[in-house]
Amino acid sequence: MDRYGVFGNPIGHSKSPQIHTLFAAQTGQELSYEPLLAPLDDFPAYARAFFRDGLGANVTVPFKEQAYRMADELTERARRAGAVNTLKKLEDGRLLGDNTDGAGLVADLLNAGLALSGQRILLLGAGGAVRGVLAPLLAHRPAELIIANRTTSKAEQLVQEFAELGPLSARGFTELAEPVDLIVNGTSASLGGELPPLADSLINTGRTFCYDMMYSAEPTPFCRWAAALGATTRDGLGMLVEQAAEAFELWRGVRPNTSPVLAELRRQLG
Repeated sequence: MDRYGVFGNPIGHSKSPQIHTLFAAQTGQELSYEPLLAPLDDFPAYARAFFRDGLGANVTVPFKEQAYRMADELTERARRAGAVNTLKKLEDGRLLGDNTDGAGLVADLLNAGLALSGQRILLLGAGGAVRGVLAPLLAHRPAELIIANRTTSKAEQLVQEFAELGPLSARGFTELAEPVDLIVNGTSASLGGELPPLADSLINTGRTFCYDMMYSAEPTPFCRWAAALGATTRDGLGMLVEQAAEAFELWRGVRPNTSPVLAELRRQLG
């Protein structure tokens, strides 16, 4: 049985084993996929031991940067992201590091019927989640992409790094006022039940689309705020499924249908 898994600490909450098991059943692939509780103090040794017989793994918090450093080869999107969420053992035994997060976000936005080309996009946060999605979003040629963060200097640093890929600018949260077409919340505020300090004027009622990379059984604080102002909202569960599909295709060479898997996860959450 071909062996796959997901590294994390903690890892018990991960939906990846269920997602990939559903993908395997749907596509007729014979494989096992397990949660892998990696030690905080020696992730590389634990990962190398897994890859003695393992063929591929996803990587979640807090090991994405370590996976980036231990990969023998990187895809361009992983190099841009500075983090790896997918590892694949190549035929010669070396490890390929990829980052499927940005592709997962874009796929889920397109699934929602959103056009990204020519749009004014506001990206909240300047951490690893935002870094991972910048290049895939800019590849769709938005009219403008604004990175906003509590610490403006962190947003400015990302603008400098990605400037050649498209029209980027940096702002502090309190500097934002003009309405935009799409707001993507890449901060971890929703995990703590909080909302970034945003002006209501950012929402163009009936036209602005708001996306939270986080998800939960109930709408996140960000989605509640946006919906109350007349925005269309969506949480990050679809992004989770779509980034998993990218990884599955990298490993197995077949693209699973994400719709029934997302519907099943949504049913369970509800």
